[in-house]
Amino acid sequence: MDPHAPNPPATLPIRVYYEDTDTGGVVYYANYLKFFERGRTEWLRALGMNQRVLAAQERVVFVVRRAAVTYHRPARLDDRVDIHTAVANVGASILLFAQEARRDDELLATADIQVCAVHSETFKPVRMTPSLRNLLEKARN
Repeated sequence: MDPHAPNPPATLPIRVYYEDTDTGGVVYYANYLKFFERGRTEWLRALGMNQRVLAAQERVVFVVRRAAVTYHRPARLDDRVDIHTAVANVGASILLFAQEARRDDELLATADIQVCAVHSETFKPVRMTPSLRNLLEKARN
């Protein structure tokens, strides 16, 4: 983790491919979870957080604890969808992400995703280290 990394980009552009859609050419609802996962992963990567290194050195991995998604409008084949990611709250072992999927200015879906820091072998919740929490809090502002 790079403590001097800039605030991560809040937006990840994604192109909708045929594999993302149902027979009507509309993005299958569960694929939004994949899009949101990519957004969170790239957000953490831009923050300087390598999740493999975090697991190997600090024995911490992030797992999704809860996902609440609201669908507003459909995305379709070949659309460019922007995934907006922000941290809404940082707890001792819990992170709450607020995410949106947008096509231009049109809101397609929103998600509140709660992730938990767990030990990489036991998968029991663990407190994030102070340096990790400070990095996440700094990026939240």
